[in-house]
Amino acid sequence: MARQRTLMTALAASLVFSMAACGGDDSGGGGGDAGGGEAAGKVGVILPDTASSARWESADRPLLEAAFEEAGVDYDIQNAQGDAQQMATIAEQMITGGATVLAITNLDSASGAAIQRQAEQQGVQTIDYDRLTLGGESDYYVSFDNTEVGRLQGEGLAQCLGDQPANIAFLNGSPDDNNATLFSEGAHEVLDPMTQYTQVAEQAVPEWDNQQAATIFEQMYTQAGGDIQGVLAANDGLANAVISILGRNNVAGTVPVTGQDATTEGLQNILAGNQCMTVYKPIADEANALADLAVALVNGETPEVDGEVEDTEGGRTVPAVLLDPVSVFRDNVKQVVDDGFVEAADLCTGEYAAACTELGIQ
Repeated sequence: MARQRTLMTALAASLVFSMAACGGDDSGGGGGDAGGGEAAGKVGVILPDTASSARWESADRPLLEAAFEEAGVDYDIQNAQGDAQQMATIAEQMITGGATVLAITNLDSASGAAIQRQAEQQGVQTIDYDRLTLGGESDYYVSFDNTEVGRLQGEGLAQCLGDQPANIAFLNGSPDDNNATLFSEGAHEVLDPMTQYTQVAEQAVPEWDNQQAATIFEQMYTQAGGDIQGVLAANDGLANAVISILGRNNVAGTVPVTGQDATTEGLQNILAGNQCMTVYKPIADEANALADLAVALVNGETPEVDGEVEDTEGGRTVPAVLLDPVSVFRDNVKQVVDDGFVEAADLCTGEYAAACTELGIQ
């Protein structure tokens, strides 16, 4: 917990440094010698993109930078910008550049597994960060309990709908993202037994693309004749796409929509009454867990884990650190701000200022 507090304190300063250092360059490159590097090895981290969620650059990167700097570990953090070939190239460069531990958030399992096989051949230990690479070779996995994320979404939608009969639609994440599968499984585990709800549509959104999500949901809504009373959207980006279509049909705010990631946009949608809830995953906890695990490996130590997950395609069990997600409704949006995950100055602008004042967010 002490490191978590340190990391959260460092977040704001790291964000300023990150923006200044990047100078608007979206390539996502960056690293440091951590004051000369007290450890013998080097950590490489490859983040997936900037399109699916703002978290990767606004939260994960600065938190990881702060953690590696604090630990005195040489590191290199880059972003693949949604390009699997670019991720493979970055991985090769990191390995050639001396990385002894490589953490990736894969864009799909096939390309992630290829990277991990290459790393294994070079004696580099690998960590799956946030997403498990099915059929891969990762030595460890760090993430939130993603089935529980889906359960919280299902419970949240049910809470917002109540006991009345309702038609519900599922807008799932990318079909090649194992997390999206787990989110959906958890949500169905909760909602399928609730016979008051009729599931009228379900579709995955390739690459978590928000524009495609809007098109897909518009088709769902049209085919259902507008008779949809609730939407299980897998993250805040997809939720916002749904809300845009509901708004065009003058029903935004009357149809509960779930989300995930507790983004500024998602929280603003909750404050405005257009989104039912989101799932907050304290990224500081996840970044802290990855940093601790990677630093232990760099130092030749055995990392501490608290669980394991099954790689169903690879037929293997992967040691894991699994963290607990948190449901966020209107009445506890303040928690996300108090944790430093979202800045009140960014959240409480314009039309959202009154709601922030009402909820004591400042």
